[in-house]
Amino acid sequence: MHWLRKVQGLCTLWGTQMSSRTLYINTRQLVSVQWGHQEVPAKFNFASDVLDHWADMEKAGKRPPSPALWWVNGKGKELIWNFRELNEISQQAANVLSEACGLQRGDRVAVVLPRVPEWWLLILGCIRAGLVFMPGTIQMKSTDILYRLQMSKAKAIIAGDEVIQEVDTVASKCPSLRIKLLVSEKSWDGWLNFKKLLNEASTTHRCVETGSHETVAIYFTSGTSGLPKMAEHSHSSLGLKAKMDAGWTGLQGSDIMWTISDTGWILNIITSLLETWTVGACTFVHLLPTFDPLIILKTLSSYPIKSMIGAPLVYRMLLQQDLSSYKFPHLQNCLSGGDSLLPEILENWRAQTGLDIREFYGQTETGLTCVVSKTMKIKPGYMGIAAPHYDVQVIDDKGNVLPPGTEGDIGVRVKPIKPIGIFSGYVDNPEKTAANIRGDFWLLGDRGIKDEDGYFQFMGRADDIINSSGYRIGPSEVENALMEHPAVVETAVISSPDPVRGEVVKAFVVLASQFLSHDPEQLTKELQQHVKSVTAPYKYPRKIEFVLNLPKTSTGKIQRTKLRDKEWKMSGKARAQSWIL
Repeated sequence: MHWLRKVQGLCTLWGTQMSSRTLYINTRQLVSVQWGHQEVPAKFNFASDVLDHWADMEKAGKRPPSPALWWVNGKGKELIWNFRELNEISQQAANVLSEACGLQRGDRVAVVLPRVPEWWLLILGCIRAGLVFMPGTIQMKSTDILYRLQMSKAKAIIAGDEVIQEVDTVASKCPSLRIKLLVSEKSWDGWLNFKKLLNEASTTHRCVETGSHETVAIYFTSGTSGLPKMAEHSHSSLGLKAKMDAGWTGLQGSDIMWTISDTGWILNIITSLLETWTVGACTFVHLLPTFDPLIILKTLSSYPIKSMIGAPLVYRMLLQQDLSSYKFPHLQNCLSGGDSLLPEILENWRAQTGLDIREFYGQTETGLTCVVSKTMKIKPGYMGIAAPHYDVQVIDDKGNVLPPGTEGDIGVRVKPIKPIGIFSGYVDNPEKTAANIRGDFWLLGDRGIKDEDGYFQFMGRADDIINSSGYRIGPSEVENALMEHPAVVETAVISSPDPVRGEVVKAFVVLASQFLSHDPEQLTKELQQHVKSVTAPYKYPRKIEFVLNLPKTSTGKIQRTKLRDKEWKMSGKARAQSWIL
């Protein structure tokens, strides 16, 4: 058991106290964990190696049945599954996918669902059946869905009422798509009904013995140029990394955690599924069809939620309410990721609730990268230290590690050995994957400073990605949508400072001559509505400026940097940072 003591020692050093029962790791799953050396088991599957462990404990009477998933819709409907129940019903879900739908190991499945219990259930079903799940936000429009289905060659899509018509609009253009599985109380022509099939499915399913390096998920991530890229994760880079990180939130086995995040982002699976269930805790889910700070406050007051995770926008919106009217008797841990947490938010939250907010940082490709654990000192404006199995450094333009206090690019060491947790690469795009490596480091795309204590301070983005309220938006996606409108001859999209969202999308637009006489205010609304109609609404430009021309290089390339620098210089503010999604 020397390897378990070594892991526990690392966790203690990191500020996390864990028992061998809480940190469930057996010898088949993890042999050794050391800085610069991590031996990966040949096989790993989160469903069978983690979730089923807690179910077996409950069945054997070694652990009292306790909630694993607690879902509410805010209108009086609730659902609670313990680990034994979740074990059985997720086996049914796996049978629906593999038997009723005929999907086979390695098939890619798009999952576009809101915060409903079936999202967690079907993700587990995919993991059990050896399928590759690809989460997406329900805000996507038909153009977004078409691109993802065609690029991934998805064999199936699982969706709800929110996007069913958007899917049907483009399904005929996706030759690989064979199965459309509907999560709804109603039936729809051409779709299989998941709830009906689930009731008919067996509760016994033999979990596929998946390889640790076998693909488990693909996330579409926005880029500064071109359309979204497919970031591929393995069973080890998601599930096994979560086991190695277990306890970073301060969560214990009897606790309840609420992650307020879109199901399409990797943050959701990391914190509301992997981290929570690794330690045997309960994940709390509120449907939250629309963001309402009053509903969040009432929920925190009414339910025994001990830990909450949300983007800084969540805390900003809560602080705009009268917090003196609410009591949070159970809340102890507040965490934030997805955007920049300003020191004043931290101070105001502490003053009004008596609670600190601890930050974490990372990206789709690297998962949890830096954290402030429960026993660490909180430094306002700093995003914590590197996760214990990551070597995170600030490097220069040649890949050399810079001394403390020097600004440079933030990177994770991936050579000579790539640590567990780093994604497998961009699917069908090895050039783009290689381009993000400088020397021995994977570049996170952020500029920063590392202090003498190992804490990282964010200094700015190194690319054009726009981070608005935690949503990462590639400018090319918005530009492509705008260019479809006949009024637009040319456009450049950048970030613009915003007191609530940190930054928002701004478009500089060169108009076609026949539109020059149009009312600017009306045309702005028309272009905004157009973008909302062809791509996910959160991407639309909240600011539009009409210009006669755009700055360009000698080769004709638009210089977004000049526009962005001028925009932020005029505001006198530093750019918001891009955190894990």
